[in-house]
Amino acid sequence: MALKARDVEMDLKDIMNTDAVRFSIHTSSKKRLLQEISEQAASVYGLESAEVLLALIEREKLGSTGVGRGVAIPHARFNGLNRVYGFFTRLEKPVDFDAMDRQPVDLIFTILAPQKEGAEHLKALALVSRTLRSETTCAKLRANEDTSTLYALLTHLDSIQAA
Repeated sequence: MALKARDVEMDLKDIMNTDAVRFSIHTSSKKRLLQEISEQAASVYGLESAEVLLALIEREKLGSTGVGRGVAIPHARFNGLNRVYGFFTRLEKPVDFDAMDRQPVDLIFTILAPQKEGAEHLKALALVSRTLRSETTCAKLRANEDTSTLYALLTHLDSIQAA
């Protein structure tokens, strides 16, 4: 049986909405950042903030999700979710995230996925990783503070890059 194109492709619009993008000027540490992301998960998607925080902390104990060049992709899988959720945070001042290259991070894309949906979780991780691997994309994100613009940059990359 052949897979439909929609079965293979994933777009950032599939996992996040405009309320899931934030510019933060007051985050002072990795722990506080994870708390803010957990609170954002509660307010935007109705998730339990304590569960989100615990899942993110447990994943960070396995190794930092700071991937380098100022980018972190915290992610966790846990029960109670029916789909993959994404959140993007741009920090005014980078924070230490125990990244691989020891550089502080200012671009954070968080992925939360259902425990049983390993394939969707991996697709989301691959998509976010590809998106934030682009130096041009990261430079555009760093040059903006407006959450609507940040969302547009993340979700309309094909049309932006074609222009």
